[in-house]
Amino acid sequence: MRPRRHPVRLSPPEAPEDDNVSDPKTILIIDDDRELVDGLRAVLERQGFNVIQAHDGHQGKNSIYNAKPDLVILDMMMPRMGGYPVLEHFKDKPDAPPIIMITANEGSRHKLYAEYLGVVNYLRKPFATEKLVEAVHKALATPDAEVVSNGVRA
Repeated sequence: MRPRRHPVRLSPPEAPEDDNVSDPKTILIIDDDRELVDGLRAVLERQGFNVIQAHDGHQGKNSIYNAKPDLVILDMMMPRMGGYPVLEHFKDKPDAPPIIMITANEGSRHKLYAEYLGVVNYLRKPFATEKLVEAVHKALATPDAEVVSNGVRA
């Protein structure tokens, strides 16, 4: 008979609770450009955020309800359901997370409509990662971090 093996611990032991340390904020990225999502994920995770993703508005709406993210980064143009229907759906919901819209669209009317629907920031692609990180900290009202060119806190 084989000796009984103890289960392998895959995660580090839990750190003792400290009232001064808060749980990392969760950011949902809703965008169909997987390369962009991967890049944003890397930058935001280096900043200490948990990042989840959805690749269209339908998945994004479900993720907002199920995961209850602290912030959403939302693309305007996606297949199946774009960003505007998501914004319209959450416009008057009191528990909706803040939303940053990202888009390659240059139209000022689009920006005005997004602001009317409640976005906290509107970034035109391509944008510097430092600009996104600054917008994220502002939207979450976290202390501003000095950001160096590779997106890592200094």
